[in-house]
Amino acid sequence: MSSPESDTIFAGSIPRLYEEYLVPLIFQPYADDLASRLAARPLSRVLEIAAGTGVLTRRLASALSEDVTIVATDLNRPMLDMAAKIGTSRPVEWHQADAMQLPFGEAQFDAVVCQFGVMFFPDKPKAFSEAFRVLRPGGVLLFSVWDRIEENEFAHTVESALESLFPHDPPRFMARTPHGYHDLARIERDLRSSGVVTSPHVHTVSQRSAAASPRIPALAYCQGSPLRNEIETRDKTRLGEATELAAAAIAERFGPGPVDSKIQAHVVTLER
Repeated sequence: MSSPESDTIFAGSIPRLYEEYLVPLIFQPYADDLASRLAARPLSRVLEIAAGTGVLTRRLASALSEDVTIVATDLNRPMLDMAAKIGTSRPVEWHQADAMQLPFGEAQFDAVVCQFGVMFFPDKPKAFSEAFRVLRPGGVLLFSVWDRIEENEFAHTVESALESLFPHDPPRFMARTPHGYHDLARIERDLRSSGVVTSPHVHTVSQRSAAASPRIPALAYCQGSPLRNEIETRDKTRLGEATELAAAAIAERFGPGPVDSKIQAHVVTLER
């Protein structure tokens, strides 16, 4: 599947809704997981790539020793501005940066970490090569990617529901991009293509995604992610209708009250 330009646009109200709804729904549990994997390591300088609105950044700031420098980057300025506005428990260096052309010298960091950003990189081997370039010997690259959409029940339910609204051109952002890089063999090929010679360690991690009502995940996906761009490209007047349709589908599958579903991701670790 090709990735249209709109897949990487987080603008307008998307950063705010992303932080309000998507972060607690699906990102917070994996931020806790990644931070815990780094906390036991001897670190002095950590680079985060594709920090988004800063959910992992905030967790790193609280989990890592205060003498560990944290540098957080994102390509998308509105997302980075939201992250900086929310802030962290201690100072963090914020930089707008392209993962495929990092503005840092060689061997600058003990760890490079990326939560759910790799799927958006147009040239993944180039991004992996850049991550290893800025890593010190003995450093670690740690990143997470979503598993296939069928293993992530809210996302799958929302995308399936929207097929009835746009039957001739259904929005496929979720399956194409966030859930489009789940093939472990492909990930390993891209790592090899980047020049990485060590084998990755992969942990497939299942979590639960809970919300007080079906409308919350519907808002999260339809209005707090670039899925919104796809909906509005087809018909700007139907965003509210799409959100309500997604909420009804979630209610039908998971019940009308508090809802709970499975989410699943791969966590990849490589030692330099």
